[in-house]
Amino acid sequence: MRNPFQYGTVVRGEAFCNRREEQKTLRRAIENGDKLFVYSERRLGKTSLVRTVLDKLPKKKFLRVYVDLWPTDSEASFVEQTGRAMAGSLGTTANKILEAVKTFFGSLAPSISLDDSGKPTLTVRLGEKENAAQQIEEVLSVAKRVADRGDQTVVVVFDECQRILEYGSDLVERKLRSTIQHHDNVCYIFLGSRKHLVQKMFLDKSRPLYRAAGHYPLEPIESKHWVPFIRTRFLDAKKGVEDEQIQSLCERTEGHPFYTQHLCHALWEQCEPGKKVTDAMVDAALDTLLAREGHAYTTLWESFAMNQRRFLTGLATTPRPVQPFSSAFVRDHGLRSASNAQRAADALMDRDVIDRDHGSFLIVDRFFKLWIQRAVAP
Repeated sequence: MRNPFQYGTVVRGEAFCNRREEQKTLRRAIENGDKLFVYSERRLGKTSLVRTVLDKLPKKKFLRVYVDLWPTDSEASFVEQTGRAMAGSLGTTANKILEAVKTFFGSLAPSISLDDSGKPTLTVRLGEKENAAQQIEEVLSVAKRVADRGDQTVVVVFDECQRILEYGSDLVERKLRSTIQHHDNVCYIFLGSRKHLVQKMFLDKSRPLYRAAGHYPLEPIESKHWVPFIRTRFLDAKKGVEDEQIQSLCERTEGHPFYTQHLCHALWEQCEPGKKVTDAMVDAALDTLLAREGHAYTTLWESFAMNQRRFLTGLATTPRPVQPFSSAFVRDHGLRSASNAQRAADALMDRDVIDRDHGSFLIVDRFFKLWIQRAVAP
């Protein structure tokens, strides 16, 4: 039997855990043509959640456009990636895509080619630099043109939207603001990780997208949802697991979907059909995962300055919520001053090792946190 716990990829179908309320919220936002900014720390399942919602939308009633901005690094690649996603949602054959391009793409001159599997793909390339603003506006206007036909509700998802901050100018942000605010009949969902960067896009008054979309922070999944999900998948394989053991597992991963699924994947392999999970198996599964990452974690740890190590040790060993600039934290972890703690936090944020969390900070990699507790904490 295939291991039912998936991690490291977009999780869909039976492998996706709960998020029922979040699914309802996103479905209503799509139906209402809202603009919504969904953000969280990395690997928390934003893409899996939105993909799950999109999969459940009736194709005849909804046009779904998913734009992955991770590969982009400039206005040119933004136009190309967005144009490709727009065209791909309008047809599945070369003829249909060409027909859609002629109808909706204005003066843009895209080309059609076949990928390795024989599927038609669209390429849109930015022309002269002085035309950048016009071409960005044109590719963004496609969604409204489709929606204006009136036979489908259009939803456009921009995943990894924080990449826009790395383009070197705010042209795309400005064009997004000026364009989508007039698209009353199109839902736009912006997905972003590295919360401090994404919040900057939408909460900094100096940025063009300030308050351009509603905010929807995504949190880890509560153990009350994990317990039946995990129990059922073990029972389906004739493997027993106690609710208390699942609770203990979730405490270690803090309900984070990636690390919870990863640890469950390892635990599922430890337990044979017809047997019951033991506490020793849970410990062994975690030991296995930390051992696999041990060299990488050691190398990472040795790359930090001393105050950064002290700051991380404090985050890993202090019960949440942590007050990392308090006199007690600074004293207990040898940081000497709040300014030293602030500099350590800033450096670790820049390296994406920690992220903001309800007025404090958390270590992004939950297994790294556990490794710190075992390897270097006093």
